[in-house]
Amino acid sequence: MPTPDIMEKLVALSKRRGFVYPGSEIYGGLANAYEYGPLGVELKRNIQNEWWKTFIQRRSDMLGLDSSIILHPKVWEASGHVAGFADAMIDCKHCQTRMRADHLIEDFFAAKDHAINVEGKTEEELDAIIRENKIPCPVCKKFDWTPVRKFNLLFETHIGIVPEAQSKVYLRGETAQGIFVTFKNITNSMRTKLPFGVGQIGKSFRNEITKGNFIFRTLEFEQAEIEYFFDPDESDWKKLFSAWQQSMWDFVTHVLGVNAQNLRWREHSDEERSFYSKRTEDLEYRFPFGFKELWGLAYRTDYDLKQHMKYSGVDLSYVDAASGKKFVPHVIEPAVGINRLMAMVMIESYVEEEGRVVMKLPAQLAPYKAAVFPLLANKPELVALAKSIYDDLRKDHMIAWDDRGNIGKRYYAQDEIGTPWAITIDFDSLHDQTITVRDRDTMQQERIPIAALRQFIADRL
Repeated sequence: MPTPDIMEKLVALSKRRGFVYPGSEIYGGLANAYEYGPLGVELKRNIQNEWWKTFIQRRSDMLGLDSSIILHPKVWEASGHVAGFADAMIDCKHCQTRMRADHLIEDFFAAKDHAINVEGKTEEELDAIIRENKIPCPVCKKFDWTPVRKFNLLFETHIGIVPEAQSKVYLRGETAQGIFVTFKNITNSMRTKLPFGVGQIGKSFRNEITKGNFIFRTLEFEQAEIEYFFDPDESDWKKLFSAWQQSMWDFVTHVLGVNAQNLRWREHSDEERSFYSKRTEDLEYRFPFGFKELWGLAYRTDYDLKQHMKYSGVDLSYVDAASGKKFVPHVIEPAVGINRLMAMVMIESYVEEEGRVVMKLPAQLAPYKAAVFPLLANKPELVALAKSIYDDLRKDHMIAWDDRGNIGKRYYAQDEIGTPWAITIDFDSLHDQTITVRDRDTMQQERIPIAALRQFIADRL
């Protein structure tokens, strides 16, 4: 189980070792914005690649897409984001702290060991709870709030060169709408048969107030979404829904290596669930700050395609080639934030043992798959052999090079960033063409031929 202090340790390790840096730090930082460093970008990319291989590449019923970040503004009117994509906000009049009202209430009751869920409640209901319980500001401890009010989460921007001729557009709040508005082009060009899905990974933007839990919730994030289209007369949505639940669970436990005891499903209540969804469930992970949504799964019926038909005037129906039946497909949507998956993987992998810090990342996710060490940096013959091994391995994998200090410190530095194997080239290597490979998790060492090294790593990945 993740310990309460692990977030502070991870934030420090992330900056020190090059996983995640504070955004725009030289200018004093930018709240809820982060830069992914040399190791962080590799870890994030590896998670993305595993998602893509699992849900797009290895499935015959899936297609990929990369839609635009800036879509026609009517897309967001049709989807309901312009009118209804909002959170309830409240401000402290004394210290000007701005918070989401639901987070204020939930944190207040959580501190009293009393869980409460206020999803779906109106601004008036949230306001009444805050007033009745005299919930103070968590910063200044005063009870002096503005009324609860809604604010839209979409980022506005403008297109056009001449200021007076500019048009207002939005940075996308989710990647899903790009799939819906491209549905007709996909079915026309790919000749797909239902059921089939379209998935994409890309940036989404939400102008929301966050609680600062590292990269759990940020202003911009990588989203991985799938829209799985089907004929409700031919496919049982409950069976499809259950199959997607199992696929999501298996990916998190088997591919990302997460302990199943830290996961749970939570179904949305009628008040919380979107009006167009027949069923919504969240796969939640036990973060240090409590169980929180990791991955959402929703049966959205035919709402989205019909909305875009209404607003665009374009027929987005599907015609079955065999029967000639024409209809608007229904859709099941699994949607996850890659950044949130990365936070979970780092929390799950962080271990302190035997006087060292180890990131026990699954080998396929680790930023570096191996590290190459010449035993001594001042011996040209050792360095030359080590360099040749390093260059050879880099053809297939990200490999670290380290010739600084003593070998023990090099091992521990690689343990801390999650490198599965450390390869040491010593004087015996010059004579018998063997090297020492140390395992990150067990710290056991074995001697293997240089010629067998590439296969050694491949077998374990």
